[in-house]
Parts: sequence; C-alpha cells; structure tokens
Amino acid sequence: MHRLLVRWHMLVAAFLFPAILMFLVTGALYTWGSKGEYVVTDHEVALAAPLTDDPAALKLVAEKALGDRGLAVPTGGASVKKVGDAIQFEWTGANRDIVLEAKGEATTAKLTVRETGWHRFFVQLHKAKGGTPFKVYAAVVALGLFFLVTSGLLVAMRVPNMRRGAIGASIAGVVAFAGIAALS
Repeated sequence: MHRLLVRWHMLVAAFLFPAILMFLVTGALYTWGSKGEYVVTDHEVALAAPLTDDPAALKLVAEKALGDRGLAVPTGGASVKKVGDAIQFEWTGANRDIVLEAKGEATTAKLTVRETGWHRFFVQLHKAKGGTPFKVYAAVVALGLFFLVTSGLLVAMRVPNMRRGAIGASIAGVVAFAGIAALS
C-alpha cells in the first residue's frame, strides 16, 4: 500500500505540475500587484434602441458588435451595472474583456475591448475567467492538490523517522496560518 501511494503521489504531481506552476506564479505575482497587461481599443456601436439593463438584450448587442469586428465573445461571466444614467455591460474572459456602455437615450454605445497579453491571459485563467473546460481542469487540479498534500502527510506518518517532523510541521502550519490570518 505504501509503494502504491508513493507511486500515485509521484504521477499526480508530475501530471499537475504545469497547472500548479501557473497558479503559483500568477498568484504570487498578483499578490504583489503584477496582473499582466491589456491592449485596449474603443469602438463606436450604432444602437437600434437605447440600452436597457436587460442582461440578455445587452449580451445580444455585444455579440453582434464583436461579430461585426471578427472577435469571439469572452469566455467568462457577464454583469450589468448602472452608473448614473449610463448602462454598463461588462463581460470578462481569458482572452478578452469587454465593456459596452451608453448613457440615457443614446443612439450609439462605446464598446471597449481589452485583449489580454500572455501574462494577463494566465491571470484570467487563475481568476476562473476561462471557459468550462479550464474550470473543470482547475477543479481537478484542486482535488489533485488535496490528494498530494494528504498522501504526502500519510506517507510521512507511516515512516517512523518522518512522523515526528510531519506532526511538528503540521502543528507549525496550523499556528502560522491562524496567526497570519489573524494579523491580516
């Protein structure tokens, strides 16, 4: 059983290494304010009727405006905001974010398209702005990380000369987590 657990630990670690590295690097850089860059372009969009706060209607306007420019829709979620008398439709994704905005009874809207650079692309994936396949993969990575930590701890607890260190490190980890969380 011990050998089988070590083997699976090694295989899962090797398989998940690229994703773990991506989450590690983007998370660490994001913590210190490095979020990646966008290339931003603004476009004018003619409206058949003033924008309303109906998400489905705004999504259709955005899809058409993007399609007219040969751009794919973002892969993440969308939201509607009212800012004064303006309607803002924001739609985020791994490759691009968009904002469609018009004020009051306007017959034109401003479409802001923000294309992600390579670093921002990975940050967007980290922030769950990718499509469903990557979200499923991220859930598998999370389960894999849990397996790696659990299997590593189990192996350490079964090896007599590692048990004391594993217990001490576990206690220190709980204390450090609680202390740092309390100070934050």
